[in-house]
Amino acid sequence: MKRTIHVKTIPNLKDAAYRDLKTKPEVIYQSVVIDDSIKNIGQNKKFYVRTYGCQGNFRDGEIIEGILTCLKYQKAQNLEDADVILLNTCAIRENAEKKVFGEIGLLKKLKLKNSDLIFGICGCMVQQEHIVKKIMESCEHVDLVFGTHNIHHLPQLLKEAYFSKERVVEVLSNQGNITEDLPSLRASDFKAWVNIMYGCNKFCTYCIVPYTRGKERSRKSMDILQEIQELKDKGYKEVTVLGQNVNAYGKDIDDLSFPQLLEKIAQIGIDRIRFTTSHPWDFSDELIDVIAKYDNIMPHIHLPVQSGDDTILKRMGRRYTSDSYKQLVQKIRKKIPHVALTTDIIVGFPNETEENFENTLKLVDEIKYDGAFTFIYSPRVGTPAARMEDNVSMEEKKKRFKILTEHISKHQLAIYQKYQDQIVEVLVDGVSKKNDQMLSGYTKDMKLVNFKGNPSWIGKLAFVHIKKCKTFTLEGELVETKCTQS
Repeated sequence: MKRTIHVKTIPNLKDAAYRDLKTKPEVIYQSVVIDDSIKNIGQNKKFYVRTYGCQGNFRDGEIIEGILTCLKYQKAQNLEDADVILLNTCAIRENAEKKVFGEIGLLKKLKLKNSDLIFGICGCMVQQEHIVKKIMESCEHVDLVFGTHNIHHLPQLLKEAYFSKERVVEVLSNQGNITEDLPSLRASDFKAWVNIMYGCNKFCTYCIVPYTRGKERSRKSMDILQEIQELKDKGYKEVTVLGQNVNAYGKDIDDLSFPQLLEKIAQIGIDRIRFTTSHPWDFSDELIDVIAKYDNIMPHIHLPVQSGDDTILKRMGRRYTSDSYKQLVQKIRKKIPHVALTTDIIVGFPNETEENFENTLKLVDEIKYDGAFTFIYSPRVGTPAARMEDNVSMEEKKKRFKILTEHISKHQLAIYQKYQDQIVEVLVDGVSKKNDQMLSGYTKDMKLVNFKGNPSWIGKLAFVHIKKCKTFTLEGELVETKCTQS
């Protein structure tokens, strides 16, 4: 017999697309609400949160873990030991969704072993109505479904799922408010993500993000600056400010612009400041000047181009041309000569011709990116592009993808080879994922460096002498005399 499903709300595409730009977001200063009936619900229990996708998702994951910690849960090291399992999902591409559904199927056996296990799905993926319905209809072992706009409701939702034994679903379509003062269990004690805004108003024709994340909503600058000051006081060495389009910060409220905010963040004195992601359309001269002015703003800019062909860019709704993009790159490189540029590129957009693709290759060969995230076009239900005729075969898409990655790798290797015998500053992240005998970390311009060293160096800034250059990584030797303990 199927369990009762308590459906509080499910997402609606029309509601998610609505933008009331006249109404400013309300900021709610509220620590997570935990009533007496559940304040110790996690006592002697453990949680496991698995996050997929972008830095914004991982920041959400830190807040989810913070809330669970407030409920007295402890973090489990593996799925088998957990009493609460939450999959914090990504919707940007079909493969990401397939991966999650595969994981949902695999985790069914844990639910069969432990009927008291609370198994939930949250994040961007469940902001889509058809996904929620699929989970409700075919994933009986999923107890809890909630979206990106109601993370702060987690205690109450967890209470309902735990005590009622019903399946609980609450996914808001469009949330215009910002909730501050939520707890957080940060993944690192020396690197931090800081949200400065949420949502996106661009509505690129292929992109589901404006529907899953809602309209652009900026946090108050005083709250952002206070958070970063507190991080500095705790000894954090790097902060990455986050937004679906950071360049749009402040346009929805009477506050600072993004360049003004970035300058004030730089003046706090954190060793390293990064930001992501920028839209080329509103990347201003003022922003370039601020980046060039401060040594602690890292000389790495992620600037998604998506295509090098004007026809495709227009179909994508990107609102710039290949020439205007290249002019922007020229301005950036003139003011910041040592800048590292990375990008996103989609291959096989509906009706992309061979000529369209060749124009993308020409742009890549002209700009010579330090790196790129390349993707085969993935239709997203509800987006305009999903309704376009797609006459590019998967065979052709894979062929073009291979050619594109070869071009990018060639330029990337040439750039990395320039680091041979150079001494670079690295923030030591931890043990290398591919070799536990090595440490790894990133340079100021976002190059991954592997080197031998003592784990005591993790979280510190060090200088490394580069001895070997590969396409995606650098290898070197620690220069201990130049290591800073600050």
